[in-house]
Amino acid sequence: MSSELNRRRFIKKSLLTSASGAALFAQGRAAHSALRESRSAVQATLPQGQIGDLRVSRLLLGGNLLTHYTHSRDLKYVYNLTAHYNTEEKIFETMALAEAHGVNTLSIHNPPGIVDMLKKYRRREGGKMQWIICPTAPVEPGMKAYTDDVKALLDEGTDAIYLWGVHGDRLIAEGKIDLIRQAVEIAKDLGVPSGVGGHDLRVVIECEKHDIPADFYIKTFHHHNYPSAPKPHEVVNPYSEVPGYWCKDPQRTIEVMKNVTKPWIAFKVMAAGAIPPQDAFKYVIQNGADHVLAGMFDFEIAEDVQIANKVLAETKRTRPWRS
Repeated sequence: MSSELNRRRFIKKSLLTSASGAALFAQGRAAHSALRESRSAVQATLPQGQIGDLRVSRLLLGGNLLTHYTHSRDLKYVYNLTAHYNTEEKIFETMALAEAHGVNTLSIHNPPGIVDMLKKYRRREGGKMQWIICPTAPVEPGMKAYTDDVKALLDEGTDAIYLWGVHGDRLIAEGKIDLIRQAVEIAKDLGVPSGVGGHDLRVVIECEKHDIPADFYIKTFHHHNYPSAPKPHEVVNPYSEVPGYWCKDPQRTIEVMKNVTKPWIAFKVMAAGAIPPQDAFKYVIQNGADHVLAGMFDFEIAEDVQIANKVLAETKRTRPWRS
């Protein structure tokens, strides 16, 4: 009797395992099919600019939603919500949709695991998305850790490097312009476009003043016409998340960038979701940005590309195209 029960348990377990394996296999096939459909169903285009030797779409895919690092102010549940929605397969689908709509480049920092995921998308799924990545290694005298990080990123397939805006702000505040120069030159010497990021406008001002040989800038830019924008009397931190802004002085940014001849990728253009894309894209393109970096979920891509194309076709600029 015991032998018969054991046999039944074994058969039942085997059938369940087989069913589970078949379900997982079917899910995998469905996911790959969805990726192929995402890439082939639409063949939209976007205008492009030139940054170094890269052709870069005017609209780039932002990395915050892909890494789940959302600037959600005091809505703490949003991070977990994004992490549960943007699974690895959903991220792959998002990148495939972006490619199909003409978005050929993303920009992201390199928290643990992100580059491995990008490699998997490129190698396993045949993705063509270009990567502009900012190393998060410390920028300090000797530059060993930073240099090692840059080399590792390039070995993995990164197409361009820029100095993380968090680093750029700090180094300018501390008067360490020489370290910014070294960071830029490390990537340039290794043969890829090398840029500088910043939230603080002084990053661009000081880099231009000291002839830092950056190939491009990634600088925050958005207007203040939204409810949680800073009020005139408030003391502002240029990259504070409270009360919810990342461009301290948009008018001053327009004036400074008008005289900068290097390509400018504007980021935080929607003030982390507070400004609708139609409003945000028109404002930054009209006022001088060469490229718009926008965090997009998969269901937002088609509409955002349509908006970007319309804005690019109809908007008169105050600054010549620099890419």
